[in-house]
Amino acid sequence: MPIGAEELAASLPQMNLELLASCRTFIVEELRSARRFLKRAGYPYPIDDTDFHLLNEHTTHGEVGGYLDAIARGENVGLLSEAGLPCVADPGGMITRIAQRRGIEVVPLVGPSSLMLALMASGLNGQSFAFNGYLPVDKSQRASTIRRLEERARRERQTQIFIEAPYRNNQLLEALCTVLQPNTMICVATDLTLPTQYIRSLTAVKWQKERAKVDLHKRNTVFLIGE
Repeated sequence: MPIGAEELAASLPQMNLELLASCRTFIVEELRSARRFLKRAGYPYPIDDTDFHLLNEHTTHGEVGGYLDAIARGENVGLLSEAGLPCVADPGGMITRIAQRRGIEVVPLVGPSSLMLALMASGLNGQSFAFNGYLPVDKSQRASTIRRLEERARRERQTQIFIEAPYRNNQLLEALCTVLQPNTMICVATDLTLPTQYIRSLTAVKWQKERAKVDLHKRNTVFLIGE
């Protein structure tokens, strides 16, 4: 599914939308948004007659055993991530592992990833990078993690990518400005693919002044640090 674009064509190839019609079973992260997406995408079958299986961070391996049963009947099964790319910083990896072990063909589709879009526009090293998920909430642990990631970025020339709960974005940017060395680069990429998209790369010392001009509260944001 799109990560925010109001127009589906702005982030999803037409082939992806056409392939929806080949599936009557979907594995989804959130039922309501999946149903809404299918309606927007022109799904040709009644939504109420479509089979949905939930796969999120709370799903266990024992629950997904029958999710691919339709494939044994010669049908396709679609995996819909809540946003971005399935299986990349996404619980869909659980079902693709099962499919690979069973010898089921897995077909990856081109789609939007906020992590890759942010890296592409950041100006930071795209040859070596690492995604670190969420940083600790505790201030002391978070500061320690930031220093560790900065050291890795400098030692290996490896861009470090991470995210935060949208309501803590401003606090994370403040922590980055305070903890990082003055010349370490910070990229802030928010509202990707939306009209309000904002992507800016500055040194930590420059962000100390610039951060007052941008409010990241409750806006989906990717943070990157590097050289």
